[in-house]
Amino acid sequence: QVQLVESGGGLVQVGGSLRLSCTVSGRTTSTYVMGWFRQAPGKEREFVAGVSVSGSITYYADSVKGRFTISRDNAENTVSLQMNNLAPEDTAVYYCAKSRRNSRTYIGRNPGEYDAWGQGTQVTVSS
Repeated sequence: QVQLVESGGGLVQVGGSLRLSCTVSGRTTSTYVMGWFRQAPGKEREFVAGVSVSGSITYYADSVKGRFTISRDNAENTVSLQMNNLAPEDTAVYYCAKSRRNSRTYIGRNPGEYDAWGQGTQVTVSS
């Protein structure tokens, strides 16, 4: 059984930065594509970023491209999301997730393509 625990959320002003971390236990990260999603109140959960098993391939939602960076450390079983130049529309609960696919490179953008989730960490950007 895989457990994912996010940390690093908080309150930040517009233009500020936060770094989210996801620690994976129960199984190493080195086998699965990993992703970050977010969900704002009243909205559906949406894809933010994903990273291949090796870390060499990344994919971002258009809304965060150029501002967010996803990375992973397979030796430490962690996945991180560096968020810069934050805007009020980035306010949401952020979730780390493990892909259900065996592919080492395919990065799914739908929540249904992930089968393990963390409890989420709140990010609030104030104007």
